[in-house]
Amino acid sequence: MSYLSLTERDREEMLAAIGVSSVEELFRDIPAGVRFDRELALDPALGEQELSRHLEELAARNADTSRELSFLGAGIYDHYVPAIVDAVLQRGELLTAYTPYQPEMSQGVLQAIFEYQTAICELTGMDVSNASGYDGTTVAADACFVAKHATGRSKVAVTEATNPQVRQVIKTYAPGFGLEVVEVPHRDGTTSPDQLRQAAADAACVIFQHPNFFGCLEPAPDLAAAAADADAIPVAHVDLVSLGVLEAPGAYGCGMAIGEGQSAGNYQSFAGPHYGFLAARNEFIRRMPGRIVGETVDAAGERGYVLTLQTREQHIRREKATSNITTNQTLLALAGLVHLSWLGPDGLRELGETCMALGEYAKRRLVAAGFELVFPERTTFKEFAVRVGRSAKEVVGAARAHGVHPGYALGRDYAGLDDALLVAVTERRAPADIDRLVEVIAQA
Repeated sequence: MSYLSLTERDREEMLAAIGVSSVEELFRDIPAGVRFDRELALDPALGEQELSRHLEELAARNADTSRELSFLGAGIYDHYVPAIVDAVLQRGELLTAYTPYQPEMSQGVLQAIFEYQTAICELTGMDVSNASGYDGTTVAADACFVAKHATGRSKVAVTEATNPQVRQVIKTYAPGFGLEVVEVPHRDGTTSPDQLRQAAADAACVIFQHPNFFGCLEPAPDLAAAAADADAIPVAHVDLVSLGVLEAPGAYGCGMAIGEGQSAGNYQSFAGPHYGFLAARNEFIRRMPGRIVGETVDAAGERGYVLTLQTREQHIRREKATSNITTNQTLLALAGLVHLSWLGPDGLRELGETCMALGEYAKRRLVAAGFELVFPERTTFKEFAVRVGRSAKEVVGAARAHGVHPGYALGRDYAGLDDALLVAVTERRAPADIDRLVEVIAQA
């Protein structure tokens, strides 16, 4: 390991200190048959200029939405990220993903997190937000744990129309949390409040996605009321972009609002990393996972920001932990804050209305071309399910040959939908792009 600045004398002193005669002796308990006993087969080292060219050639092999037409969604969306986002994120004092423990050194980052929390609370109608989570799946598992502690119950109900990855992560965490997970089936693309009420009996919480995985608008107020009737905590899994046109979860009775924040301020980035958000009513503030930044005053009476309401030990001591997350996604959450601030209330509403209008145009064009919507009676936000007449996976493969990614094959997750695509339409798709989609699917 020639890149380490150790001399032979340094090695000898360290080996003597631990009582062995050689580096080889450190590995004496490892059988020879599993040891790697030759040099790594690496290409010769490149100079900086040659290495840069090599990396550019590798990067050019990747497809991206600036060169190919994408209607992929299913939780990760191709929204426009304004230039101001990267300009702010590249400032050295903000270029960190970690939580600052020394407020006297970190007022800028702490204030950024505080403003992010404020924006999340304003959008979701909740009282408190944490400093962000890893993604939209882990915050769902965290919400289940909060609900278990708050209610003393060990069952959670999740709607089948919630993102399959969210449901899978909840099921993965459930054994460790001592939770039973019950799924509520959808009926023609949405969830029946009556079925959900039955499943919510003795449940700590009920999680539903709105708009759901199929893009359909759920009867969210009725679902929240049905959960509350059973004394379960209603938890809405929402898309921040949708909250410019849809009611805030706090306004229709939810106890927590969670979700994937990627659509605000973050590129698709090969599906990660991004950030999750978790906001709740005040009664759950002491059980919140992750970090919370609060506003205070210093000794001189000046406004300042600090980590508050939770000790560090709450997160690093297993017996006191509310989550296995001991940090947050500060940099990516800051990107969301910058984007939301750049849009403002009017811009966020316009963005949502644009997505809905383009989605309706896409549905009309596909139906006119002879394709059938899977849930034709449902109102959708920015994605919808359509039957393509044969295997959706085959259609995806054929369309990609033409530089078009037509959507997500729903048969991967839902029985009976092998011929269905989930098509996402954001503000980055123009009517001409949608016309191209219809043409390619018809020819596929």
